[in-house]
Amino acid sequence: MPTDFEGALAAGYGFEDPGIAFGAAMRGDETFPALQVRVPLGMMNRHGLVAGATGTGKTKTLQVLAEQLSDAGVPVFISDIKGDISGLAAPAAVNDKLTARAQAIGFGDFAPRAYPVEFLTLDRDGKGVRLRASVSSFGPILLAKVLELNDTQQSVLALAFKYADDKQLPLVNLEDLRSLLNHLNSDEGKSEMAEYGGVATATAGVIIRKIVELEQQEADAFFGSPEFDVDHFLRLTDGGKGVISVLELADMQDRPALFSTFMMWLLASLYESLPEVGDPEKPRLVFFFDEAHLLFRDANKTFMQQIELVARLIRSKGVGVFFVTHSPSDVPAEVLGQLGNRVQHALRAFTPDDLETVRATADTFPSTEYYDVADELTKLGTGEALITALDPKGRPMPTARTMMRPPTSLMAQVEPAVFDAVVAASPIAVTYATDTDPESAKELLAARLVKATAEAKEEMEGVEDPESPGDRRMRPTRAPERGVDWGKVATEGSRVVRSGAFNTILRAVFGILTGRGRR
Repeated sequence: MPTDFEGALAAGYGFEDPGIAFGAAMRGDETFPALQVRVPLGMMNRHGLVAGATGTGKTKTLQVLAEQLSDAGVPVFISDIKGDISGLAAPAAVNDKLTARAQAIGFGDFAPRAYPVEFLTLDRDGKGVRLRASVSSFGPILLAKVLELNDTQQSVLALAFKYADDKQLPLVNLEDLRSLLNHLNSDEGKSEMAEYGGVATATAGVIIRKIVELEQQEADAFFGSPEFDVDHFLRLTDGGKGVISVLELADMQDRPALFSTFMMWLLASLYESLPEVGDPEKPRLVFFFDEAHLLFRDANKTFMQQIELVARLIRSKGVGVFFVTHSPSDVPAEVLGQLGNRVQHALRAFTPDDLETVRATADTFPSTEYYDVADELTKLGTGEALITALDPKGRPMPTARTMMRPPTSLMAQVEPAVFDAVVAASPIAVTYATDTDPESAKELLAARLVKATAEAKEEMEGVEDPESPGDRRMRPTRAPERGVDWGKVATEGSRVVRSGAFNTILRAVFGILTGRGRR
């Protein structure tokens, strides 16, 4: 005869829809293999949170979810800070502990196997598919966070982007942006910027110095051409399994603002490129954002508003976003409120602040008569979690202490030979292997200067000196008044990495729709 506890959880998690399994429910030290804690596949685009202290099993949870999503034909993206997600590309190393856990939770079809993985890198010398973004599509709000600009400096950067849009000057790399800012800091540029409100020399100088600093850190590798096409995240294998794209970031830990902001660019790009699908039977992509607290660190109000906006809107494009961090308090309330699926691993309570975090976390779970949630949070073992998820109708399911499923892929970094083989087999790596340098702001501004100089020289040569009419010597009588032929510049600027319409729409997602799109 089922107990009230078993009946309550069976009613909550016993839906018939296809689902992603977390593991088996627990109460105290007892595990209930018949009570499988799951989330409907169709609710995986309602976003989620995977949280817990270091060493409690968050990475393995990502691995388990990614495996099942791939099997269900859902592509996955994971940012891998520590490098141990790479084990998805190899089968698990079976041992007694692993098989004992699988048996304890009723995971009867446990079988080690590898999954289809695409390794990505932001490093110019890294192994894997190169990810790059053009400066134009990255936009001033995201770039301001990378450069650690204050509000005034960010507004000046936004004016520079507005000017580049209006004058058809594509910004492909950081060198383009430096050239643009130097131009706007010149006498001619200051005159042109008067209609935009002007740019203070000191402020432009600060931004230029910060760009140079970023280049010295070799961050220019992240900006350039060819720009990554986010549609490559949506691939399936010939057998219908979702490809798991793993962005290796182990060498990027000293540049957290850069890689975390790059993740937001990827999400914004996905939002722009995907059509509305409402509530599909399964997501088009699930995006796992590891070390998410780095995204929110030192973020200003404008940036926070845009994160909230993207999280709210991208769900209707069929994309689920899971933030992975240490504590729910790392995620702002406005974003946390949109995360319908929660996997909370153990929290440690060594200080009064830790205790406050535990209490605050417990308050975010559905009330339950079967668990003292605050007490459970500090007693969870490695590979255990408190879970609540949305049922097929979008309602929170009961809080359940869960013994998590073990991954069927390798729970460690993959061997270098396997890693290299996966990279070598990539069907898209060659597309992004070599940096290209299309005609952009730097070249167009240089051509403009050459043209203006030549026109000035022609005008000087074409004016007779009235004091010496016989020897045809020339001297200038006035500065040239001829304006720049922006129609020709626009024609030359048409060779861009991405269309101007894309850049304008993408930056509109981040709150600065500053003018008409270029076409």
